Amino acid sequence: MLEATDLMVFYENMLALNNISITCKKNRITGVFGANSAGKSTLMYSLSGIMLDIQKKEKMAGGERITLYGQLTLEGRDIMTMKPSDRARAGIVLCPERRRLFSESSVMENLRIGGYLATKSQARASLEFVMALFPALVRLQKRLAGFLSGGEQQMVAIGRALMAQPKVLLLDEPLMGLSPLMQATLIKAVKKIQEESDISIIVAEQYARPVFPIVDYAYILENGAAVMEGTRDELMNNPDVKSAYFGMS
Repeated sequence: MLEATDLMVFYENMLALNNISITCKKNRITGVFGANSAGKSTLMYSLSGIMLDIQKKEKMAGGERITLYGQLTLEGRDIMTMKPSDRARAGIVLCPERRRLFSESSVMENLRIGGYLATKSQARASLEFVMALFPALVRLQKRLAGFLSGGEQQMVAIGRALMAQPKVLLLDEPLMGLSPLMQATLIKAVKKIQEESDISIIVAEQYARPVFPIVDYAYILENGAAVMEGTRDELMNNPDVKSAYFGMS
């Protein structure tokens, strides 16, 4: 489905991603785990194409030089130089870190904005799915997004991304700043998306412990490099992973 090969990103002379190769297969949940500054968001920006926009803006402003190398394919099609808007149309949709909703718009308006690529029938079906996935949004649909709790905002952010008809849904730090109860609610929702759709999901998360049980395959990043990879069971039974993410020796 989505495959990155030997992906490298330089900020001036600093290496942010170092020869990362990852594969996200159809209707699978792929985890990307690592501490702060491990390269998770840079990877998500590179997959979604946002890094190309950042690169362009930095160049126009005379800021730091950003360089990208490697290969990126979606269903066998080379998308390495494809603009982020075209990647979204092709089905790569990012739910960004810290939600980034339109705070002065209502929940429903945020969701409808997400559906701008959809046909009327697609938007209607997606909205029904989102409301079934997050029933709390039914009573909150007229509330301004800026007045929602962090967990409610994350529901809207994931819902907005689903409205864009993704083939590959990129979730960047979806559990950040949320209570354990809300984290569990969102993890159940992500699993339900996999079970009830053909969407492939990549979850980049520092808080790996809640996410590990639902991933099919995962990568561990350190200092911009993938230092370990494997299936859920392989990694959960690895002593180093158990020590780092589960506090078990």
